[in-house]
Amino acid sequence: MVPERFAPVLRELAPLTERFHAAGHRLFLVGGTVRDLLVAGSADDFDLDLTTDARPDEIKTCLDGWADDVWTQGEKFGTIGANKLNATTGVSRPYEITTFRAEAYSDDSRKPHVVFADEIEADLSRRDFTINAMALELTGTDAMPELVDPFDGTADLVGRVLRTPLGPEVSFSDDPLRMLRAARFIARYELEPTAELVAAVGAMAARIDIVSAERLRDELDKLIVVDRPSPGLWFLLETGLADQFLPELPAMRLEHDPIHRHKDVLTHTLAVVENVRPPAEHPAIVAGERPPFDFRLTRLAALFHDVGKPRTRGYVEGKGTTFHHHDAVGARMTRKRMTALRYSNGDVAAVTELVALHLRFHTYSMGWSDSAVRRYVRDAGPLLRELNVLTRCDCTTRNAKKAARLSRRMDELEARIDELAEAEELAALRPELDGNEVMVHLDLGPGRDVGRALDFLMEIRLEEGLIGDDAIRQRLDAWWSEQQSDS
Repeated sequence: MVPERFAPVLRELAPLTERFHAAGHRLFLVGGTVRDLLVAGSADDFDLDLTTDARPDEIKTCLDGWADDVWTQGEKFGTIGANKLNATTGVSRPYEITTFRAEAYSDDSRKPHVVFADEIEADLSRRDFTINAMALELTGTDAMPELVDPFDGTADLVGRVLRTPLGPEVSFSDDPLRMLRAARFIARYELEPTAELVAAVGAMAARIDIVSAERLRDELDKLIVVDRPSPGLWFLLETGLADQFLPELPAMRLEHDPIHRHKDVLTHTLAVVENVRPPAEHPAIVAGERPPFDFRLTRLAALFHDVGKPRTRGYVEGKGTTFHHHDAVGARMTRKRMTALRYSNGDVAAVTELVALHLRFHTYSMGWSDSAVRRYVRDAGPLLRELNVLTRCDCTTRNAKKAARLSRRMDELEARIDELAEAEELAALRPELDGNEVMVHLDLGPGRDVGRALDFLMEIRLEEGLIGDDAIRQRLDAWWSEQQSDS
């Protein structure tokens, strides 16, 4: 029997279940939906995945008159999608209904060759892991649907074991991305992979090359936002998967970091990643005292922030190991890797900039003048919140006094930003005169001289703040006169 907490989902699906039953088809709630209901006990945030013996045309017939919208982009793979407004919650939920299938990849293919099946057990046998190879039959004859679990996925959930339904070589041949997906399940559900699974990934890691960059990117994004991604990232390293699509990560493994003496660079990096907590865990953000930040981008920046250290490692007598300019080198490496993984231009630009700026805070060791604060805010731009979070999380020292000192300095900086923001509108830092005003005042047309004048005015804005209309025009006149005499 299924747990009572499944009842709300069963009620929600009842009208659809009746349609499939009336048409003589079997319908199952399947895979990750069943897994997460067993773990979390709620489907409020889940897409509902279903499988059936009905073929795609028959699925569309059953949806006709029930679904608010239907989409067929996945029809050739047996999947029909639908949206349906939940009358109780007032929220539209997406559904995916897929014909039983037994898909397989050829040795050099990035897309599955789909073969439809007639039995649920055949469909479940081709799924990635036993914890996802469970189904709940909705159209059975009993009053309460029964759980179909031919590969003991519930036992593996309880025992925290990650296994494949068939041999891992078969599962990973079917879809090599499953090797990377294993890392996410290890991290999210605190699972221990079987020795057979680990060995298979190690032997087949190179096969991940046939997977598209977009799919690798999406899976990395899903891993990086789980609560504790480190176990999954270590799995990628130890099996050799990271060497195939993220070689910057294993390159940090043997680099000693003199600043974080108790950790090598890689261990420090993974600690920084996990230091970045979701906005909902920040009391100041929850209370509305601080604006939220982009959690995924900040986690990615934490992952990449020290990738430049192996290439910049040096030694200075009396100082020891150094990593001069690893921020700039790391930014270039980050841009190259994220571009290869087909991240959006916006994501690439944001994470690259955060890597380039992640040491900026430490350049102001003697305190924060107004000018320093303005420059920090100007350079961070729209990434100010993410940069501040990354800077705080980059402190992984075991020295409590040092950690407290760094935290106080960051508190002081944020207080200074707040003070100047209130007085000077720091979020919109710009010269006190705009380009049109410069052209009118100096009787100039558009051109290089206007740009140079704006640069001069911006320096005044950064160093001195707002000085008033009369004063700024006098300074502009003096500068322009000097430029004229020099020419």
